[in-house]
Amino acid sequence: MTTDMCTRRDFLKTTALAAASLTLYSGALQGAAGKAADDRPNILWIIAEDICPDIGCYGHPLVKTPNIDKLAGEGARYTNAFTTSPVCSPSRSAFMTGMYQTSIGCHHHRSHRYDGYTLPEPVKIITEYFHEAGYFTSNCEGLAWHRPGKTDLNFAVDKPFDGTDWRKRKAGQPFYAQVNLSETHRIFKLDPDNPIDKNEVELPPYYPDHPIARRDWANYLECVQVLDKKVGKVLKRLEEDGLADDTVVFFFGDHGRPHLRGKQFLYEGGIHIPLIIRRPGHIEPGTVVDHLVSAIDLAPTSLKLAGIEPPKHMQGYIFMGAGTRRRNHIIAARDRCDGTADRIRCVRTKRFKYIRNYFPNRPYTQFNLYKKHRYPMWALMQILYAEDKLTPQQQLFMASTRPEEEFYDLRTDPYELNNLANVPRHNNLLRSLRKMLDKWSKGTDDKGAICEDPSIGVKAYKDVQEYYEPEQKKRGLPANAPPTEYLKYWQKTLFPSGIKGQAER
Repeated sequence: MTTDMCTRRDFLKTTALAAASLTLYSGALQGAAGKAADDRPNILWIIAEDICPDIGCYGHPLVKTPNIDKLAGEGARYTNAFTTSPVCSPSRSAFMTGMYQTSIGCHHHRSHRYDGYTLPEPVKIITEYFHEAGYFTSNCEGLAWHRPGKTDLNFAVDKPFDGTDWRKRKAGQPFYAQVNLSETHRIFKLDPDNPIDKNEVELPPYYPDHPIARRDWANYLECVQVLDKKVGKVLKRLEEDGLADDTVVFFFGDHGRPHLRGKQFLYEGGIHIPLIIRRPGHIEPGTVVDHLVSAIDLAPTSLKLAGIEPPKHMQGYIFMGAGTRRRNHIIAARDRCDGTADRIRCVRTKRFKYIRNYFPNRPYTQFNLYKKHRYPMWALMQILYAEDKLTPQQQLFMASTRPEEEFYDLRTDPYELNNLANVPRHNNLLRSLRKMLDKWSKGTDDKGAICEDPSIGVKAYKDVQEYYEPEQKKRGLPANAPPTEYLKYWQKTLFPSGIKGQAER
């Protein structure tokens, strides 16, 4: 195994993964040559932050998402889509290049802030290819069409987009646009129109059945509903501009939900995302696709749909259109997040998941200031663990160490609680997935094996500290406040009329 964190080195020549997955088209696409520019489809990515498929059309009984549900009914809903990282900047660096963040030196969270790192040749951000092909590229934040949207890339790039609003393009010019929606990112923005009763939510069994846990989970679900309203407004704007029939709409998450055992971890809650694609006349309405898709597949697929041949170095697959194949597994990786050093890798097939912890002597809950400050469950579970009030399933995540290997049968154990790594009857499959990860690591030049300059991690921690300490003072809490003080704060914040009161909002 390796030591803590890793520096970047020159990009190792590697063979791109073969293009793959499902053909949903009525016919093969032609290349850009021989097609008029205004014949090419527009490409719209609606990117939601910190979200799993906790959506009505994915079967969630409490969440009201009529706009996203309608989008799915008009296109294809993917049930096995995953990001390559469980935190924003490595994940976005990957799906904006079609490359694993571990291959291009972008695997540590927000490392671009400290060293001005640029992408290794021949890797480019996908907007460069769209721009070269005559597309207008834009990115906006929410419904503020004048404000640049989130990029959060772990590399420096001069001008990633041409503007913020697709309406600024030239007459007849096709566009590639991103609309970034942050509603499901903490701090949660609640839905006054459709409040969710905390007593009706179904908590995962790895969380304690406690009013704070229930309220925090319900608040997240409400944010999905608020997000849905904005999705509806974006789609309405597209229709008002007469562009709905000429635009391929992608709706997906940048990584999983912002809860313990979710964001920053490789369990399903950290990497499983919604993915919905609509293109009238080409995708059968109401299609449900269970094939595996990785977020790095979005870049080459979008380029191909626009008649732009994806570069051969891209590691993502083309999963719709001409010449597609299917994945039999996805790979995801977690490295330093904020000032918290870690290295975790996973292989996931449709049924099984193999996780490798490179630092098994560290707890899952090693210190992270962001989680301490933003997650009510962080304080709650620490207290209940100390009081021996957690179930055995809930205690797993609070242990002082973790296994070097984890292996789960997702069909029988969807919450990933029964580690089968030491069960003899699974030895052959475990060895197979182990070799698969080793082959991927070597073949894609996983830079997580190289130590990062420790000063970068220190700077990352100081950045977070400088942001949160003033907020701590506003809360009336010292920076080193114990979990009991944090829990009191969350009780007052989540239940201003008392934990048993009705006015919880």
